[in-house]
Amino acid sequence: MGFVILTNRKRTIVALIHTIVFLGLACWMVKRPVAPLNLAGASARAGIAMLIIYAIVSAVLLKLYSLSRRFHERLYFGCCTLSAAMGVLRTIVGDPALHGLQYSRVLMLVAAAFVGTSILREHSEPKLAAD
Repeated sequence: MGFVILTNRKRTIVALIHTIVFLGLACWMVKRPVAPLNLAGASARAGIAMLIIYAIVSAVLLKLYSLSRRFHERLYFGCCTLSAAMGVLRTIVGDPALHGLQYSRVLMLVAAAFVGTSILREHSEPKLAAD
């Protein structure tokens, strides 16, 4: 069974670029502590906006995960989905409650980058003609 979403080299490259950008953002955010979501504070709008963004991204990635059939593709979208879901959790509870959450996000994105690279290599291999 072939790939369902990452069906060609171009799609895989676009997905990898997104992964690398979000990995860089997650690495940058490691040193920026996040307080728990406070709906009454001055930063309530920013916190709610981040929560909505992470929730939408998580939902879309979960749908892509559910559509995937091949193991590598499911693993790739699973790692990305977990990373985004950890972003939702981090936005709600903050860093003091779950300190390792941001490191876990980085780890999931690194794993996704490796899996995405292996998918790209598979698309880059020359196809042998069937006899």
